[in-house]
Amino acid sequence: MHSVGSDRDQNGSKPRPEADRPLLAVLRGERRDPPPIWLMRQAGRYLPEYRALRAEKGGFLALCYDPVAAAEITLQPIRRFGFDGAILFSDILVIPQALGQDLWFETGEGPRLAPPLLDGDLSGLIADATILTPIYETVRRVVQALPAETTMLGFAGSPWTVATYMVAGQGSKDHSAARSLAYRDPVAFQRLIDAIIAATADYLCHQIDAGVEAVQLFDSWAGSLAPAEFRRWVVAPNRRLVEELRSRRPGTPIIGFPKGIGEKLPIYARETAVDAIGIDETMDPVWADEMLPSTLPVQGNLDPLALLAGGDGLSGAVGAIRAAFAKRPHIFNLGHGILQQTPVSHVAQLLAMIRA
Repeated sequence: MHSVGSDRDQNGSKPRPEADRPLLAVLRGERRDPPPIWLMRQAGRYLPEYRALRAEKGGFLALCYDPVAAAEITLQPIRRFGFDGAILFSDILVIPQALGQDLWFETGEGPRLAPPLLDGDLSGLIADATILTPIYETVRRVVQALPAETTMLGFAGSPWTVATYMVAGQGSKDHSAARSLAYRDPVAFQRLIDAIIAATADYLCHQIDAGVEAVQLFDSWAGSLAPAEFRRWVVAPNRRLVEELRSRRPGTPIIGFPKGIGEKLPIYARETAVDAIGIDETMDPVWADEMLPSTLPVQGNLDPLALLAGGDGLSGAVGAIRAAFAKRPHIFNLGHGILQQTPVSHVAQLLAMIRA
């Protein structure tokens, strides 16, 4: 079992010393008061130190593959705010790149992948998993510098969400290209999903070997599917990933974050068997608390716009979430990523409210 003090020497990593890590304790089923806190996209554009480093170093993707820079970015919010978790600075689309697609980011428009896999056919691509090696070095560097009480979090995109980008070659509002392919040729789409699962399982295992103590599966577009398709392309692949990680790296907690799934939340929690579930800002926390098993750790779900606004609106939202999850293991987080325009002072205000 890979416990906090286990020997992770497969890649030359030194195990971290035993310590009380509140976030890791909650992921393993304990309730802590105050709840541990980290924020999705906590390392990024709202921080002046990040903007300065990016101006010096160059583009986003180059930063992801620069272990020195990526480690520094991962650590910046820990130094400034003392979050309970440090989330690896990277991107979910490194997996398509490792599978052979070209990846770049258009200014103001987001990611682009070529060629688009409109027929789901990977046979023309040349996979190269070694391009991910610098990311594992980033993890090792961060772990060596983290405070003893801070949990190191890794992540990957869930298969459905990653597939939507691979098929369309870019993001989209309704993910129609991937949804259409899944209906038109489910055999081809399943082959694509299988390839993503295999690459993602290896990727997360390498992160864990480098020192990651828990992982999050980001399924940002899980809410775009009809119920039967949701079970086939969201629930089943995530379940396979969970089973693979439990088999290969037992004891590593897995957080599932299926954004936008609404009333399908209990199905996802039950059938994927994740160790903890993240809920987005559209979810009523009182309803989520009632519908989920009482011992299941829940993460979330402050509206990023409430954090952007600050003041009384933020105070009220924080109080409502904490009251809803007062009796279960809870990790305080946003319902999605922190917004670029968020004042640093509002993040400090949030930390003060949680830890008061």
